[in-house]
Amino acid sequence: MDETTEATAEIPPVPPYPPTSTRRRPVIAVIVGTVIIAAISSGITAIFVSGTGKEAAAPKPTSAKSAPATPSEDPTEASEEPEETEETYNDSPTSTDFTLSMKTTKKQCFGSAGCAITVEPNLSYVGAISLDPEKTVSITYEIHGDESGSVIQTMELSDRDRLTYTPVSISTADRSTKVTAEITDVTVSS
Repeated sequence: MDETTEATAEIPPVPPYPPTSTRRRPVIAVIVGTVIIAAISSGITAIFVSGTGKEAAAPKPTSAKSAPATPSEDPTEASEEPEETEETYNDSPTSTDFTLSMKTTKKQCFGSAGCAITVEPNLSYVGAISLDPEKTVSITYEIHGDESGSVIQTMELSDRDRLTYTPVSISTADRSTKVTAEITDVTVSS
């Protein structure tokens, strides 16, 4: 008889599958939840930044001065020009648009003979609408307090804040005389 040898190879035992970690599932759930929350908050932020609903879908108004977009231009890339607002000016100011007082710059009194005073106008514009900087306003005013009677002068206001005038020397009857002024005429020239 033949002897047959049977060779039995020893097969190493297969290790059992490693047990799945129960810690992985909560970690994965936290990561997925974080991604979902980040996506939702990004979407909400995008809505607030770009406008919401009907406002975002509606076309934005353009000024009449801006050039129309050509069909090849992307409307989201077109820069909007700021609308130019035309300022309204007071073209015909009146005496009520100004306040005028007189500032004493020199004063020399001579006892009972009175005083020699030099005064300059102190003008303020109080009108509701600004003056045109391109125009010159001539303001005629009458100074009261001189012992000889009223003194009439004219000053010019240009560039809204440049006042041109001549100081006025007057004589008062005594040191208690108050020098005042009133605007009598206002004219505008280019």
